[in-house]
Amino acid sequence: MDIQELNDKLSSFDINDVDWNNMGSWPLPGRVFFALVLFFSVLTGMYFFDIQGLSDKYTSAITKEETLKKEFETKAFRVANLASYKKQLEEIEESFGSLLRQLPKDTEVPDLLEDITTAALGASLQIKSIKLDSEVETEFYTELPINIDVVGEYHDFGAFVSAVAGLGRIVTLHDFEITSAKTADANKLNLKIVAKTYRYNNESKKKKTSKKRKKR
Repeated sequence: MDIQELNDKLSSFDINDVDWNNMGSWPLPGRVFFALVLFFSVLTGMYFFDIQGLSDKYTSAITKEETLKKEFETKAFRVANLASYKKQLEEIEESFGSLLRQLPKDTEVPDLLEDITTAALGASLQIKSIKLDSEVETEFYTELPINIDVVGEYHDFGAFVSAVAGLGRIVTLHDFEITSAKTADANKLNLKIVAKTYRYNNESKKKKTSKKRKKR
């Protein structure tokens, strides 16, 4: 069959005359065309139903690989610096223990009051009163407020504050009020200030727990 004859048959081809029940009787060009259409349809179907799915899985695997790489790098860095982390933890625990030792226990509060009294007298202050106020309990520690009422000159107050700051226990100063002392000496002033020290609640919790066990 030459090209001219093939061209004539394709020109005279009418899809309405196609016998779909007897494809074997189709002319060769029709069968070739149908086979090509079927072939490309199968390829397209494979792409959308199989290859596209594999492509999505591949993209997901690449993303997961990047995530795992980052996690591995982070963990590898931690392992490589494990000794350094342990050393830092030991230093933190040592510092924490040192701070805890600066917090007074119940039995040491009278000694703290005596130290504050000594600091006031050492600064040439006249003590009107130094007394404990109600405790304020928080989640991790308990505040022990100490109300201080003293009389003296302005520079003596500075010496007193410095002495309290230098005590071996943690003490913070709050809510100070300076007024005239209403005395014959015009240089005398009245200082009211709240000193706060702190107690770690772990100690009190242990005591409460032991008391409950004894009652049982």
